[in-house]
Amino acid sequence: MSDFATALHSAAEKIEARLAAEIAALPDSQVREAMAYAARGGKKLRGFLVMESARLHGIAPEISVQAAAAIEAIHAYSLVHDDLPAIDDDDLRRGQPTVHIKWNEAIAILVGDALQSLAFGLLARDDAAPTPQGRLALIASMAQAAGGAGMVLGQALDIEAETATAPLSLDEITALQAGKTGALIEWSACAGPRMAQADTAPLAAYARALGLAFQIADDILDVEGDAGLAGKRLNKDASAGKATFVSLLGLEGAKARARALIVEAEAAIQVYGDDAAQLRAAAQFVIARSN
Repeated sequence: MSDFATALHSAAEKIEARLAAEIAALPDSQVREAMAYAARGGKKLRGFLVMESARLHGIAPEISVQAAAAIEAIHAYSLVHDDLPAIDDDDLRRGQPTVHIKWNEAIAILVGDALQSLAFGLLARDDAAPTPQGRLALIASMAQAAGGAGMVLGQALDIEAETATAPLSLDEITALQAGKTGALIEWSACAGPRMAQADTAPLAAYARALGLAFQIADDILDVEGDAGLAGKRLNKDASAGKATFVSLLGLEGAKARARALIVEAEAAIQVYGDDAAQLRAAAQFVIARSN
């Protein structure tokens, strides 16, 4: 196992354990059971970015794991709601039945709501950042990234695109994905400097390039990926007639654009020197992943 794979796996274990403990402390209910189900699995890449950006700024993992667990709770909530029949209507996620299939739509809606609340609760804890100002910065920026100016806006634009009279342009898709996918990735990479009240500019630039490359890689996987490895249905966008980076740039053009974005992401964090080796490895991972 590579150094990066080991680091990613170690972070994922810490994050999953933190989320599991927080959810287990809730009153017994179907919602609690389904929250635990939704929060399990996945690579926890966003949480890894939180912990790695925090490490760059001298913040210990026992502190950064709170924010890492928070972003993964937000991400899990977004997937639960994204899978609902009213949005993407998916019945498979991470190789398992989606929450609304295993339980029902009402439980899935409530699970998403509860995971979002849990995330803000984690960020409000005394040990979520070294200072009250750091905690406030995390909370305020999460509200922006996850809400109507970030992820939710991107999701709304994606829904509107499904019934638009003309496919989206490349600029429009880029703007859409900056919210839907990019906003939470940027929050994750900037969490460390926010905790430390340091400059977020290098990691913000890194994350903007990384987030776009991540979405392009998703579009490529939707065309040529293995559904068994991906753990979800593929070729949905093409069958729905939706414009994607692949449909607009072509398969090879999309791959070239993703590679260029990774070069851009790596250049943005040169200021950190060798200390940013794992973040550079994360960027390479984004375009090399098979699921």
